[in-house]
Amino acid sequence: MKADLPIEFKERMRRQLGDGYDAFINSYDEPAAKALRLNRRRIKPVDFARMSSIATCEDPPAEVPFWAGAYYYEDAKPGSKVLHDAGAYYIQEPSAMVPVTLLDVNAGGQKVLDLCAAPGGKTTQIADLMEGAGLLVSNEPIIKRAKILSENVERMGIENALVVSADPSVLADRFPAFFDRILVDAPCSGEGMFRKNPEAVSEWSPENVIMCADRQKSILDCAARMLSPGGKIVYSTCTFSPEEDEGVVEAFSASHPEFSICDEPVRLYPHMHRCEGHFAVSFCKMGDMREGGKTGRQRDGSSVLSRVEFALLCEFLDGFLTDECTVKRAIKDDPGRIVRFGDSIYYAPEMMPDTGGLKVHRAGLKLGTFLKNRFEPDHALSHALTKDDVINHIDLDPEDMCAKQFTSGMTLACDPGIKGWCLITVCGLGLGWGKADRGMIKNHYPRGLRNP
Repeated sequence: MKADLPIEFKERMRRQLGDGYDAFINSYDEPAAKALRLNRRRIKPVDFARMSSIATCEDPPAEVPFWAGAYYYEDAKPGSKVLHDAGAYYIQEPSAMVPVTLLDVNAGGQKVLDLCAAPGGKTTQIADLMEGAGLLVSNEPIIKRAKILSENVERMGIENALVVSADPSVLADRFPAFFDRILVDAPCSGEGMFRKNPEAVSEWSPENVIMCADRQKSILDCAARMLSPGGKIVYSTCTFSPEEDEGVVEAFSASHPEFSICDEPVRLYPHMHRCEGHFAVSFCKMGDMREGGKTGRQRDGSSVLSRVEFALLCEFLDGFLTDECTVKRAIKDDPGRIVRFGDSIYYAPEMMPDTGGLKVHRAGLKLGTFLKNRFEPDHALSHALTKDDVINHIDLDPEDMCAKQFTSGMTLACDPGIKGWCLITVCGLGLGWGKADRGMIKNHYPRGLRNP
């Protein structure tokens, strides 16, 4: 592949790397690194070994050094496995896991913005650290990509994410000094992904590098407006270009004296690490952490739903979810976070902002809809649950044909004593809903997600 790389790119990298150039350029004759990251929100550490072995077809798989619970794979096809459908893991390039490690996210109720979030790798990684607390706003301006982002948020069972599509400047006007943490994984020339994505090679040019750098500076300026005092921004790219990396950092530092670099920049190269190329740096904003922006008015669930609808929702919660289920307890304890978007009912994240005028793809955990005087749970709710959260469940072996048959839409046999909604699980993780009657389970796996 190295013969196909642009001459201007190779000449610049020779100047940039000096004696390390030969090793760098020869790395392009090696295959791209591949890895997956387990869903730590839903999988206990004691189960990491089993899950990773099933997903990677290696026992034991090699661990990615950047993130606990991430593993390399080579010949496996983890995207075709039922565990992937259940949200047990996210397939992610190893170096792309690094920026979130600089963000200092925790489960203390932070407000976090992933400003350029599609397809969702870093958003789902941030969600791991937030553990369902606080507010995670995941933004992707391009509608088509935002829908993919929303699907990945659903698949990974994330409860506290607000997925929107807006230009960064629109969000900056809307949320001044609002967020505690902001990730800017900026659109770039993609030099670090040449080995993984050959199409990026044909799109590269010196002019595109300059255009990307100008856009990155603008996006970072918007992020700066949205960060509260004492907060932190992580800026990252998947390129080696000094114009897009150090150049953008220098320009931002010069125009924003209230910020300082709080972690030394990180550069990853394919000839030095088992990964593709990446750059990341963090900025801290002077001042004490404080609340900013408007959070919107919380309402009681019964004011969003009719009395009959609220009763139907509670009937489902009491009839099919256990008293130990955290989702059930949260809804019962704080019904004011129930929101309606069209026919869909969501349980909104903490500190849910006013979303009027924004294109919203997902407003927290989608609970379901009301159809013909009954509540029908949504597929998203199934992915936020485990077998311990429900009264009725059928746990399938992820390597058994029955699991694949379920995701293709087929019915399942069950104990005749089971009636009504039943959670179908694999390794205890929610895969989808079925409805049991007279020893058979009608399949409610979404048609648009069914495997052929």
